[in-house]
Amino acid sequence: MVENKEFQPYVPADKVMPEFTVVSIVLGAILAIVFGGANAYLGLRVGMTVSASIPAAVISMGIIRKILHRDSILENNMVQTIGSAGESVAAGAIFTLPALFMWAKEGLCATPSLIEIGLIALCGGVLGTLMMIPLRSALIVKEHGTLAYPEGQACAEVLIAGEEGGAKASTVFSGLGIAAVYKFVTDGLKIFPSEITYDISAYKGAGVGIDVLPALAGVGYICGAKVSSYLFAGGVLGWLVIMPLMVLFGGESVLFPVTDMTINELVAQNGVSALWSNYLRYIGAGAVACGGVLSLIKSLPLIVRTFRDSMKAYGKGRTASSLRTEQDIPMPFVLLGVLVIAVVLWLFPAIPLNFFTALIVIIFGFFFATVSSRMVGLIGSSNNPVSGMVIATLLISTMLLKSTGSTGIEGMTAAIVIGGVICVIAAIAGDTSQDLKTGFLVGATPKKQQMGEIIGVVVSSIAIGGILYLLSMAWGGYGSNDLPAPQAILMKMIVEGVMGGNLPWNLVFAGVFIAIVIEILGIPVLPFSIGLYLPIYLSVPMMLGGALRWVLEKRKYASDKEKNNVVQSGVLYSSGLIAGEGIVGILLAVFAVIPMGASNVGEFINISGIFSIGQIGGLIVFALLLVTIYLFATKDQKKSK
Repeated sequence: MVENKEFQPYVPADKVMPEFTVVSIVLGAILAIVFGGANAYLGLRVGMTVSASIPAAVISMGIIRKILHRDSILENNMVQTIGSAGESVAAGAIFTLPALFMWAKEGLCATPSLIEIGLIALCGGVLGTLMMIPLRSALIVKEHGTLAYPEGQACAEVLIAGEEGGAKASTVFSGLGIAAVYKFVTDGLKIFPSEITYDISAYKGAGVGIDVLPALAGVGYICGAKVSSYLFAGGVLGWLVIMPLMVLFGGESVLFPVTDMTINELVAQNGVSALWSNYLRYIGAGAVACGGVLSLIKSLPLIVRTFRDSMKAYGKGRTASSLRTEQDIPMPFVLLGVLVIAVVLWLFPAIPLNFFTALIVIIFGFFFATVSSRMVGLIGSSNNPVSGMVIATLLISTMLLKSTGSTGIEGMTAAIVIGGVICVIAAIAGDTSQDLKTGFLVGATPKKQQMGEIIGVVVSSIAIGGILYLLSMAWGGYGSNDLPAPQAILMKMIVEGVMGGNLPWNLVFAGVFIAIVIEILGIPVLPFSIGLYLPIYLSVPMMLGGALRWVLEKRKYASDKEKNNVVQSGVLYSSGLIAGEGIVGILLAVFAVIPMGASNVGEFINISGIFSIGQIGGLIVFALLLVTIYLFATKDQKKSK
């Protein structure tokens, strides 16, 4: 174990550099909104988000060093600390809160207000940050040699490498620009369709397709071939095995939830995708729920040990230090902040919680903040089972609410709000931990980073409500083909199932047992289950992105360093692709709701009736996009030869 006194950060404790500056706050806040919006859009489409820390750090270096000609690694670190908060707030919000929009669409409740959404995100984000502060000394400092915090270390390496030059920023910006133009051409001008589908008539009930979008290729590349192949395998099982079997053995059956036509009539009238939307997604939901619970069960020994060790270390070494690198926000302010948030959750009219439910949030929140902080140190933020924690929270809180008489839509909305706050707490606690690890390595001031994290949370919380409203209005609402919102629908199903028992349980349990078989076979359940739940159109482009990374990893290189540089250049470019599509996705959402005569701006820019290159053209353009990933990944390798 490496103690802080033995470890020397990149910037010594006795050296003072610009850190918590107006430039870092403003730039960080802008990136928090940008990456929050991009990840909200991505998560609502494919059910997962990507880390924003490294892209934020790279963009920060490009702007601060190349444009503003400022030279401070700590200022760059502050930008990524503030900027990465947007992604975590977005993840927490989109995994749960769209359920409220869907209930409102069904006429069960009022649409959540911007104030309600913002307060839920704000309370969860601030609690997640504050609850992590007492754990910093124990987890980040005292266990420096034990807990790796992989994303935090990677971000520190990028920042330190940036001291020698900000060339990596151009790669991110290139991806961002190319994806922005691509997204505008396909979903704005509609020169070619972004979704290409094909129902296989000779194999009834089966279908294939691909969403030719840059963000999906980027996600596949970042996740890698293994995770992408698990997603794709789930899609293949659903669309090429289960759905054809439904038609073969049950074609003449009338099966809930469709009660007015047979399965054959449904396919003939609405196409193969109707099998997914009405039946397969319940099987997928059962698999995802089981995968989340299994991941939580497997993590239970680690969770219990984490909580026990953290409680033992809680309060140890908390004496005030004069060293800049050991200063945290004082404990009295932390406790006061938690108390204020608890009172807001309890008494503020816009949040549908009472004293009992607010108490549930504080207890579960502290437990899962502790768990999340330690688990991301061991397995990284990308593998942190936040959805499993939220599923467990929803199951327990919904049963408690039901047992205390809070039933119907009031109980369901309270359960979703509890889950939303807990989801943001867990996501932000993990993000804060990674950021503090980066700061520990580069020599940042913890107190200033913690203040920066709270600023990022505040800015993102203000923006997330507007983003959710925009996306809902522009893309046909949550649960549609354009915005399937898989995680939120899963959470909605769980709450409805516990409260009312109105789920098609046979389909759900079929998914549960498929997940158990997958677990027995030793295949990671969650990515496979998400692939089973999502339309195959989304997993195909991710598989292609993952396959491209596999090709790059299998090439011959002069050294491991050269191989790592090529792969990481592709990661940076892919991060730019995701951000670029997300930004233009939000922009197109704005266009779609701005009136212009009898139509709107979104319809006005649509020129598909005048010029279109069709589905074949779309496939060719997507293939060229994959080529750009390869070229940007290998460009520095060619220069060095």
